[in-house]
Amino acid sequence: MEQPTASSHPSSCKVMLVAGEASGDKHGAALARSLKALYPETQFEFFGSGGEEMRDAGVETLVDARDVAIIGIPEIVRAFGKLYGAFRRLIEAARQRKPDAVVLVDWPDFNMRVAKKLHRDGFKIVYYISPQLWAWRRYRVRAIRRDVDKMLVILPFEEEFYTGEGVAVEYIGHPLVESVQRTVSRDEFCRKYGLDANDSIIALLPGSRRKEIHYHLPAMADAAKRLRDWAATNLQSAIRNPQFVLPLASTVSHEQVEPVIRAAGVAVTMIERDTYNALGHAAFAIVASGTATVEMALAGTPMVIVYRGSEVNWRLIRPLIKLDTFGMVNLIAGRRIVPELMQHDCTGEKIAAEVQALWSDAARLAAMRKELAEVRERLRTDGSVPARAAQAVMRLIGQ
Repeated sequence: MEQPTASSHPSSCKVMLVAGEASGDKHGAALARSLKALYPETQFEFFGSGGEEMRDAGVETLVDARDVAIIGIPEIVRAFGKLYGAFRRLIEAARQRKPDAVVLVDWPDFNMRVAKKLHRDGFKIVYYISPQLWAWRRYRVRAIRRDVDKMLVILPFEEEFYTGEGVAVEYIGHPLVESVQRTVSRDEFCRKYGLDANDSIIALLPGSRRKEIHYHLPAMADAAKRLRDWAATNLQSAIRNPQFVLPLASTVSHEQVEPVIRAAGVAVTMIERDTYNALGHAAFAIVASGTATVEMALAGTPMVIVYRGSEVNWRLIRPLIKLDTFGMVNLIAGRRIVPELMQHDCTGEKIAAEVQALWSDAARLAAMRKELAEVRERLRTDGSVPARAAQAVMRLIGQ
């Protein structure tokens, strides 16, 4: 990918970054770091919405992602005042500081409103990581075409979709491909967290929003307890003295998860800011539907995908979804390679039974690992994905 010439680099540049979820916080931080690394002669000012990772990357977060990580129609209605306050704060900040580009990272229900408002004010809008319009609410592509100057997409099939809809689009590859890497050995990881390197590690990933923790973690913790008891009474099981780890998203606190774990009566080790080592050294994972399923695929770790929401949300949203599978890793594969337990099937009993069935079938496990490797190869691109995103942003600024 061609990089702008040195003479076209501005001496100073303001970039507004807007992320509202843990995954967006990671991608926004990586983009900010890439901009600074690729254009050292440019003095960048970053501001907007995000979490700890974006703050560590030098972004001034006028809105904290922890306060706005909300999912579900009733929950959004109840939090309308908080969300509207965040929206007004960001709009006013853009009007006062006049950024050279506004980069919206995922978070579609909020960010599409930001795009509409600021594009009308004359700001250049980049949308990094597409809303899943190809799955549901496809009519929103009209707003994308009207309010977004450049879509930067991370899934191979999205470029063709947007091109067909007349949207300026660029496929840059998936940013997690280079991020999901183990940085320590299994022995080092286990020593750090008091785990036994000879026993099985199972990762629990309930999500990054409060409501996801509320709906997913009790079922996951119950499944963990059932798997522990099953392994204890089935000494020939491939699950050897299972140890459970829970990598905490940047938008989740200990206080949110510890009462649920205590109530389940199962030992779970909390992992902070070390997610990819946890995923890489896990033998298996129970994962909430979303970005984490892609992270598990890139780590090569077999999994079961779960999802549960309020009954109101499920009844409202399910008829709008035109796909017969939910997990992102399955969508990328083009078929269901990982089991999905949705809504009423998302119970501790059914999750544990699915894990037991998979773990007891060596051929099925091997096939899943092979298919996950194929997904990983499908997402690879030449060069750094955050760098490609940074170059696309600077090209738009230079136009």
